[in-house]
Amino acid sequence: MEAPDVRLLFGPMLLGVFANMILYGILIVQTYYYYQTFKRDAQWIKYLVLYLFIVETVNTGCDIAIMYEPLINNFGKPEATTFFPAFFASQPIIFVSVSMPIQIFFAWRIKLLTKSTLLAAIVTILAVVSFGAGVYTTALIIKFKEFSRKPELNTPALVWFLTACVADLLITAVLVMALTRRKTGFIATDDILSRIIRTTFHTGIITALFAIGDILCFMILPHVAVNFFWDLSLTKIYSNFLLSNLNSRTDLQAFVGFRSQLLNRTGPPPTVNPRTNKGAPSQEERGGPMHALDSCSYELEDKENVQYGIAISKVVETRHDSDPESLIPATQ
Repeated sequence: MEAPDVRLLFGPMLLGVFANMILYGILIVQTYYYYQTFKRDAQWIKYLVLYLFIVETVNTGCDIAIMYEPLINNFGKPEATTFFPAFFASQPIIFVSVSMPIQIFFAWRIKLLTKSTLLAAIVTILAVVSFGAGVYTTALIIKFKEFSRKPELNTPALVWFLTACVADLLITAVLVMALTRRKTGFIATDDILSRIIRTTFHTGIITALFAIGDILCFMILPHVAVNFFWDLSLTKIYSNFLLSNLNSRTDLQAFVGFRSQLLNRTGPPPTVNPRTNKGAPSQEERGGPMHALDSCSYELEDKENVQYGIAISKVVETRHDSDPESLIPATQ
């Protein structure tokens, strides 16, 4: 049998490991930033981020071992181009161990945003099916062992990547549409929402494109390892996707903090007669209504009576007399 082209065998794998390492560095920065910035998030979300970081660290070590075995330990030996590296079987199961909890997390967010149990259930089912196919692919890699039998992995691998890709596209589309519908028409609020929407769209599309690239290469070039470039870097894309969305709340947090300073800089509002509105300055003297974004639920804080998810409300502050420092907030 003709020896495989090592450039097509190890080239994509090596580039995939390089991409994985770069994305791991980005993940370290994002994880550090998350824990420094969002200390009031629910404990289970912090544990999810910690879990992903630990799994991704293990994945990085496995990726290094994948390349070390054929290029160093077995350099010049037939085994290097005959068998899968021993740690290669870890790739599918680690991938789905990262993708499934992230997709279920976003299914939960979809349920809160859209109130649609059906959409959340579809995403969850796709995530679970992808997990099962990934575990089965790992079992087949351990069983087959040889590179020449790679085409026999096509069916479970196709189910694994296709269900993950559909889930990613669905998550991105639903979140973007749900956030777009929550725009209020006020510049400050909508600008923040637009930034969150852009982050969600860009990161979600990148994840889906990597999965599509993996699927196409697996189907079109089953006898070479070109798809391994996408495969070896995709787990880090998922984790960075989640952290990018969590960290995108910084602008929202800053806006609400600025609003709170404005409301509290003069102390508590004066007492106002509810029948006569005496003691409240007029809207004209105040300079017009102020509308703000209530971000408590989007902050995912660990507080009682706070709904998790994203919620937008309009806050109108009205004044009716000459006191320019009085604030009477009223939520509509």
